[in-house]
Amino acid sequence: MTRALALIDGEHYAPVVRDALAGLPYDVVCVMLPGGTEKLRGGEDYGVPLVGSIDEAAPDVVVDLSDEPVLSPAARLLWASRALAAGARYEGADFSFSPPPFEEFPLPSVAVIGTGKRVGKTAVTGHVARLLARGRRVVVVSMGRGGPAEPTVAATPPTVDDLLELSRSGGHAASDYLETAVLAGVPTVGCRRCGGGMAGAPFVSNVGEGARRALELDPEIVVFDGSGAAIPPVATGARVLVAHDVLSGLNPYRVLIADVVLTMSAAVAEAARGLTDAPVIRFELRVRPVEPLDGRRVAVFTTGPAPFDHLEADVVAVSRNLADRAALRADLEAVDADVYVVEIKAAAIDVVAEAAAERGAQVVFADNEVVPVEGEDDLDACLLDLAARQEVAARGVGSTEPREVPALPAPERR
Repeated sequence: MTRALALIDGEHYAPVVRDALAGLPYDVVCVMLPGGTEKLRGGEDYGVPLVGSIDEAAPDVVVDLSDEPVLSPAARLLWASRALAAGARYEGADFSFSPPPFEEFPLPSVAVIGTGKRVGKTAVTGHVARLLARGRRVVVVSMGRGGPAEPTVAATPPTVDDLLELSRSGGHAASDYLETAVLAGVPTVGCRRCGGGMAGAPFVSNVGEGARRALELDPEIVVFDGSGAAIPPVATGARVLVAHDVLSGLNPYRVLIADVVLTMSAAVAEAARGLTDAPVIRFELRVRPVEPLDGRRVAVFTTGPAPFDHLEADVVAVSRNLADRAALRADLEAVDADVYVVEIKAAAIDVVAEAAAERGAQVVFADNEVVPVEGEDDLDACLLDLAARQEVAARGVGSTEPREVPALPAPERR
């Protein structure tokens, strides 16, 4: 029988709850009271033990028999997040959530996941890859909404001309795997996905195939790059969450399965620390050209607000509209610069690099450098520790283990 834990509340009388439990198609092993206890007389008998946490029961499913006002919609999503992080389904009268399925992976691995788009996730992926590549063979598997139909390997960093050629042939030349190949300097595998569930499962993806392609490249550790709020469907040894909001929807689930949480917001950092005992580190992004600018007249093109005041150049124009082609083309009409400094995102190649080629301007790619806020935990030390713990566990030496990430079973097929 499927083991069930039932969430109940003090608004419901014990005889009503006992009858409801008896009618469930599960082996109800215990109940929890998330609220409403002020209305209880004391000594209520629910027919099964009362526990204080989901972990005490190790259930297959958490059944929500509570209701307003004890559990609001937001509170229910928080409980759903806790259930999913424990590997259990979460069901109520007219809703059901299942843990996303994750495919097993044999090597040390890190997934960089996010709570949405434009949160700095790909920049963090590049940072993780460069850091780990100092002493290891690293491969990055990127999952994107514009990724290739078949997992595609970028074994060496593509040039501007390479990306222009790809764009002119109809390819997505600013896909995340190409950006990471250029900026991290490690082999990457480009994958695609379509759709994303509330808990991060892609509706369809070829990331499993991409993971197998990565193994063919003989890596020592693999970094999986998520897409928006979608999580790579691979059971990685560790996860790094880049967050702009940790309380909405099922974002608490993402926090609970993460080994490190990164955010650019002090308020989000505080909220994340209320959900997890994993390190929570604030960071900033800073535009970093991959080539010297030598004081030349430059135009900067980005998708976000990363500062550029530190650039050793004469910045004559700035556009934040890489993701808005119409606005970007309007911005370009007024640009007169010798160098176009551009992030490899959105319309970077098919609009900005093409305009630079027509005008004889140089294109210099720009990274978003991850800079931890002063006074925060040492990000690089945290990342290196995650990798080292996995490597020790993989060798079977000693008892050091990564921080436990719940094993998440595949949802039942309907």
